[in-house]
Amino acid sequence: MRPPPPLAPAAWQSPAWARCLRRYLVQLPGRLRPSAPLCGRASELSGRLSAMRGLLCSPLPVLLFLLQPWETLSQFAGPRCRTGPLDLVFVIDSSRSVRPFEFETMRQFLVGLLRGLDVGPNATRVGVIQYSSQVQSVFPLGAFSRREDMERAIRALVPLAQGTMTGLAIQYAMNVAFSVAEGARPPEARVPRVAVIVTDGRPQDRVAEVAAQARARGIEIYAVGVQRADVGSLRAMASPPLDEHVFLVESFNLIQEFGQQFRGRLCGKDLCAEGGHGCQHQCVSTPGTFRCACNPGYQLAEDNKSCLAIDHCGFGNHSCQHECVSTFGGPRCHCREGHDLLPDGRSCQARDLCNGVDHGCEFQCVSEGLSYRCLCPEGQQLQADGKSCNRCREGHVDLVLLVDGSKSVRPQNFELVKRFVNQIVDFLDVSPEGTRVGLVQFSSRVRTEFPLGRYGTAAEVKQAVLAVEYMERGTMTGLALRHMVEHSFSEAQGARPRALNVPRVGLVFTDGRSQDDISVWARRAKEEGIVMYAVGVGKAVEEELRQIASEPAELHVSYSPDFGTMTHLLENLRGSICPEEGIGAGTELRSLCECESLVEFQGRTLGALEKLTQSLAQLTARLEDLENQLATQE
Repeated sequence: MRPPPPLAPAAWQSPAWARCLRRYLVQLPGRLRPSAPLCGRASELSGRLSAMRGLLCSPLPVLLFLLQPWETLSQFAGPRCRTGPLDLVFVIDSSRSVRPFEFETMRQFLVGLLRGLDVGPNATRVGVIQYSSQVQSVFPLGAFSRREDMERAIRALVPLAQGTMTGLAIQYAMNVAFSVAEGARPPEARVPRVAVIVTDGRPQDRVAEVAAQARARGIEIYAVGVQRADVGSLRAMASPPLDEHVFLVESFNLIQEFGQQFRGRLCGKDLCAEGGHGCQHQCVSTPGTFRCACNPGYQLAEDNKSCLAIDHCGFGNHSCQHECVSTFGGPRCHCREGHDLLPDGRSCQARDLCNGVDHGCEFQCVSEGLSYRCLCPEGQQLQADGKSCNRCREGHVDLVLLVDGSKSVRPQNFELVKRFVNQIVDFLDVSPEGTRVGLVQFSSRVRTEFPLGRYGTAAEVKQAVLAVEYMERGTMTGLALRHMVEHSFSEAQGARPRALNVPRVGLVFTDGRSQDDISVWARRAKEEGIVMYAVGVGKAVEEELRQIASEPAELHVSYSPDFGTMTHLLENLRGSICPEEGIGAGTELRSLCECESLVEFQGRTLGALEKLTQSLAQLTARLEDLENQLATQE
């Protein structure tokens, strides 16, 4: 075994001399012990050849440490790389398989690579993490803007010396190291994100899936394997093309070869930045060349530079019923005026303006293409405002509405229910002497929103209805019926005394099956003389509706398949609730001004007068008899 040949003082620091010396040192098994003292002074290495003999007395790790910076720095000598903005994170394997002198080599490799980069807040930001069985951030992307501070942190790095959880490290880099909070620039800034993973073994966890997620988020991954590294794992981690992103070196001493290639890729000429590329929208720079790309919704023309808007509708597969509109995101179907797009995104349906606007019709709204009109029931006329009808002015009713506020109704449908209730109020003559209205909401419990005697005008009732808050929860219809019978029609709640013979009407509105028994209190309500109506929507149970309603069920039960089509029920309800149109026949209060009442009054009066005349005649006759008797006695 021969030592390296002597060199001139000016040449002994060359890379060739360092490689020669390294080969010589490797052939000294067992002759250099870690505890061997230094025989010479390292400070005199720059001067004399005799210092080589002192250097040979040093432990092997110290020798490699002293040799590595010379070679590394010589590899990265030259002008700094001008890459433009870049977020660069090094992911360093510091598991127990990486020996101390190898980790020191990796440390010097990082320092040398940093010295060749254009580091700064608006240029290249650098972050370093190390991992073994856990992940540790050495410094994040936003920590340092000066190269000196980064080098100081790298030199102070202490290896973790545990397992090899590479997948965990990639996940940390993806979720934490490249986050804006850690100093990465936001995605909209379109600053490239690059991760360099350096490892010497096989991962102890899965890397393929998490690496794919990182690449999908726009992180370009370089995988550098040293010595015992698993090639399959490197290829699973790296970005395509693999021949440009996977590097395998025989030892940590040769890792600088990757540094040269990596720096060459970062510092390659950016043809897009130099201009003259001719791309209409975007220029994408690749090593040694460039390509043009288009913004979303456009495609590259035949000249590979210009961009043309994509006519998605021109492909003929849009399936739109009316019109197809091409957008950046693809074809969109559009309906002609007066129609709405259905949930399938292709079909169109004529718009029902009655359900889409606050039409204000008192009785019924009829949609007619692009407009609508209001209708009144038979026997009543539409007023000059085109919305109101002749109200049931002679109607005297105590009306209590029981509204289902269970979870199945949903908030948006509950708003439709409130609007429906106000449409009922619109055709009532609400006043203390006319129709009184009360509202009860029920779910798992019962709540009186306002009693019969609280409001004296339709406007006040409608305002109170709109202020009702949705309860949600269950459907206790039987409990609501009991509350109505025991409380809502009491005089304390505003109901008029039974002696006045004012009809009592209960209207139950529900969308599903009751969670308690309704039979007892439905029967009790009718026994108390309350005329019951049942309005069902959606999944309401017909058997329960009939059980709630008075006879005949055909006149007292109404049903709508959904909340949006309830308006057609108003005509039936109006004809039922207004006393002069059918409800409470023979029980309603009669107006003294009706023709029949006047004739009856006249007949009774004439009969009374006739009886009075007869009585007067009899009295006159008796008086005459008395006068005659007195005259005879005289």
